Amino acid sequence: MRAHLGDRLVVGSPATGADRRDGEIVGLHHADGTPPYDVRWSDNGRVTLVFPGPDARLRHPENGTGGSSTPSGPGTAGADSESVGARPDGAAGAGDIGRRVAMERERQGLTRAETARRAKMAPDYLAYIEQRPADPSPATLISLADVLGTTAVALRGGDTGLPPGRGRALPNPRLEDLSPDECRARLSTHGVGRVAVSTADGPGVFPVNYEVVDDTIAFRTAPGSMPATAPGTDVAFEVDHVDETMSLGWSVLAVGPARIVTEPDALRRLAARAHTTPWAGGGRDTWVSIRPTRLTGRRISPADTSSGPDS
Repeated sequence: MRAHLGDRLVVGSPATGADRRDGEIVGLHHADGTPPYDVRWSDNGRVTLVFPGPDARLRHPENGTGGSSTPSGPGTAGADSESVGARPDGAAGAGDIGRRVAMERERQGLTRAETARRAKMAPDYLAYIEQRPADPSPATLISLADVLGTTAVALRGGDTGLPPGRGRALPNPRLEDLSPDECRARLSTHGVGRVAVSTADGPGVFPVNYEVVDDTIAFRTAPGSMPATAPGTDVAFEVDHVDETMSLGWSVLAVGPARIVTEPDALRRLAARAHTTPWAGGGRDTWVSIRPTRLTGRRISPADTSSGPDS
């Protein structure tokens, strides 16, 4: 039997073979994944040292199945080792649960080793949760939530339905300006922005589906609509992104003259480059373009890291 951190250890009944107990492997004592294991049992949330017998088998989280175990004779725990073999699925990149765990840990000023000790798991397993798309058991999440002063629901993202911006701020946020090139890069990754225009009733801000073609922002609207009054004036166009999981975000503001696009070639090109039709539906076939004369942006990021265009 060779296990990985995060695998499920299932113990069957010697008489019937039916599953009678299962737990999550949260600690290894040998780098090659052989027994014994630290197992957090699902029925009581306790962590015990386990030497699996012939009635035990493993289930890997990537497919929910595993082969039967081989008999394991008695042995000793051996030296605690922090090195763990690579997982067979080859997955890379943190999942949302891991990102939330890491963020809460940093907010509390806890090291990974101290957090793992308090949660009664191997530091390597905590690293796996934070750095890979892991799916920890409910008992493990409850234990981590207790240590981090939050809830298992919050770590799973059950609070993501709240209005944007309700999450806690970063412990040491950094507000920095974006260069024009960074602003253009972010503009090109999104499809919904807000155009601010002056109307007879005062300033108005309207969400629109937009495209970026040759550094020009273009959107479709209906004749006679408020956004259609923009041509012939300087307007402001804003797009932003908020990452509720990490309390990060950025915004880009473009200011420049708006005009109605009438040239047949330009209209055909805009229609060909459009990623979607306007969500609002209806006869929205009037193209309005904005060529920015001023492009500015800002980003909130952790004080000790530099974020890329997707942050």
